[in-house]
Amino acid sequence: MCGIVGAVSNEPVAQLIYDSLGLLQHRGQDSTGIATAEGSVFHLARAKGQVREAYRTRDMRKLLGTMGIGHVRYATAGKASAEEESQPFYVNAPYGIMLVHNGNLTNVRELRGDLFDVDRRHMNTQSDTELLLNVLATELQAVISGTHLDTDQIFTAVERLHERVEGSYAVIAMIAGYGLLAFRDPNGIRPLVLGRRESTLTGADWVVASESLVPEASGYDVVGDIAPGEAVFITLGGEMIRKQCHPAPRLIPCSFEYVYLARPDSTMNGISVYDARLRLGDSLATTIARYSPMDDIDVVMPIPDSARPSAMQVARRLGLEYREGFYKNRYVGRTFIMPGQAARKKSVRQKLNAMPGEFRGKSVLIVDDSIVRGTTSREIVEMARQAGARRVTFASAAPPVRFPHVYGINMPSRAELIAHGRTIPEANDVLGADHLVYQEVEDMKNAILAGQSTVTDLEMSCFDGRYVAGRVDEEYLRWVEETTVS
Repeated sequence: MCGIVGAVSNEPVAQLIYDSLGLLQHRGQDSTGIATAEGSVFHLARAKGQVREAYRTRDMRKLLGTMGIGHVRYATAGKASAEEESQPFYVNAPYGIMLVHNGNLTNVRELRGDLFDVDRRHMNTQSDTELLLNVLATELQAVISGTHLDTDQIFTAVERLHERVEGSYAVIAMIAGYGLLAFRDPNGIRPLVLGRRESTLTGADWVVASESLVPEASGYDVVGDIAPGEAVFITLGGEMIRKQCHPAPRLIPCSFEYVYLARPDSTMNGISVYDARLRLGDSLATTIARYSPMDDIDVVMPIPDSARPSAMQVARRLGLEYREGFYKNRYVGRTFIMPGQAARKKSVRQKLNAMPGEFRGKSVLIVDDSIVRGTTSREIVEMARQAGARRVTFASAAPPVRFPHVYGINMPSRAELIAHGRTIPEANDVLGADHLVYQEVEDMKNAILAGQSTVTDLEMSCFDGRYVAGRVDEEYLRWVEETTVS
């Protein structure tokens, strides 16, 4: 999971890219990068850490130009600490390409071999983004005829890329002297949204981003999602051309976007994230009433912030009092996306503090968006007891995470997942609550998709073990566990 943005404007775009990355900070905290194009000249600034700390005035001053891309990184491939794996990535031929990517490729071993043995391309990192960039560059080079690049050639290169690349990928790339290219994998696993604004000069200004809140907050009209398999090219003059580049696309977006990853004020694939979380609370309330002793629950409390909509609906449906028992320190990052188990555990109590007055002598129902490794949840249960809770029921708005996620979320190891190989009572023994309730898989799916006609399926592999893209088998999962950052 990363956050990406790209823009073509009649005005300098550096500030727009910077502000957009701040809006997407929840999608990655390891590093960040911005690249702009001044005519055919690229300017680049990359650094470790969060957006507000990474860039100095001197960095922004050098980011000249009216086209740009940006990235916030959450490492799922390569090393989180490696600065050379920060995006954007650059290749000088053909023409010069800068690229950012959100997702995970599942055939990186085959691609790495082909790029070296057949295409004679050198890879300098372990990042699958560098592989993706070089596949695009190779296919562009192969279809070019003459000295100038046209959109038919660009779209043909994307078609050929789809034939070679497996997994999940939302991509934004700048081609020096030509324009901005954005495309999405044929299953639409990772999100990508297009926005448009009428320019005070000629043509239109365009922005492409991981979430709809970026164009909305920047004064753009949301045109809609880039479709699975589709490519969009925006010229330097503001002309937008789009084409479907895959013969059999299907829309199967990642369910975890709606459960946890995306901001609640975003809309993805026509589904409001906030409304989906409210519906998850509705269905969770029914399950809680079925499996928990309702006569001994005094209050419902959310784990802020992403569980708040679901917790509010649980309280409303069950007729229980809703209280805020945990105070969140907003200056600590999201613990789920921090690299390393030790960092996650240490950060839980830095991020959350239990207020004893809300817990003392009460039987509390705590609602979280999900339980992955159990590190955060176990600490929260202990905090509630230390704050004086008489009983603790813990409820997850998502089903048990039993399988690795290979499409861009850092859940590579089955051994790390609290629900893998355990029944719910066994998982609760590890968690330490009095009762543990999970959302049902079908209930989650129905809640997210309620009222939708364009989206009929979800990528739910970490919950149901069904991998919708790439050849994901037991051998591949073992390789992922041995090699991926955790």
